[in-house]
Amino acid sequence: MATMASLFRSFNKLLLKRPLATQCVTSAVLFASSDIIAQQAIESKGKEHDFSRTARLTFFGGCLFGPPASKWFAFLNRLRFATPTKAVIYRTWLDQTIMAPLVVGWFFTSMSLMEGKGSSGVADSLKTTYAPTLMRAWCAMLTSFNRLATLINVTSSLSSDRMVFTPSQIINFMLVPPQFRFVFIGLVNLIWNTYLSFVNARLSRVPPKPVTR
Repeated sequence: MATMASLFRSFNKLLLKRPLATQCVTSAVLFASSDIIAQQAIESKGKEHDFSRTARLTFFGGCLFGPPASKWFAFLNRLRFATPTKAVIYRTWLDQTIMAPLVVGWFFTSMSLMEGKGSSGVADSLKTTYAPTLMRAWCAMLTSFNRLATLINVTSSLSSDRMVFTPSQIINFMLVPPQFRFVFIGLVNLIWNTYLSFVNARLSRVPPKPVTR
């Protein structure tokens, strides 16, 4: 227990001293872990593990996702609102309506390019997976605004039919200290990233459509 507490304190110091580098390394480790889980626990690859695929996910998590996501959370943390409740609501709404669609598209675009599929592969990947994956990202953790408003006693100043909230982000912005928000959502999304890895791998196994002239 003392060792864990010491590791936590050291990690906290790194987050405060070098937030971007620490969050990027953390993201790389979490994405790599997600792919390992996808290949071993879901696809049961065993010794046939695709290490180049894990390397691509690691690179995406650490270099392509980590820096912009870290800056995004820093931006959200700097925003100021009239009340803590409004801060939670608006930060969550911004995250789910701006960042979530961008991340899903960025993931499949990056994977297609790193797999050597080119622009046509990117277009096919987005056409096949973007909308279904984004809808699952929202629907998997969907809760209505009215339910949230009832729970935390806020007045319904925003239209509930336009709001999509992620419970994990609500908890994140409500309870988690700012320096840990990136890490918290990374841990929560470990399962989601496993799903993304599996979907992308399944898409890669689909044979290309013949070119018609």
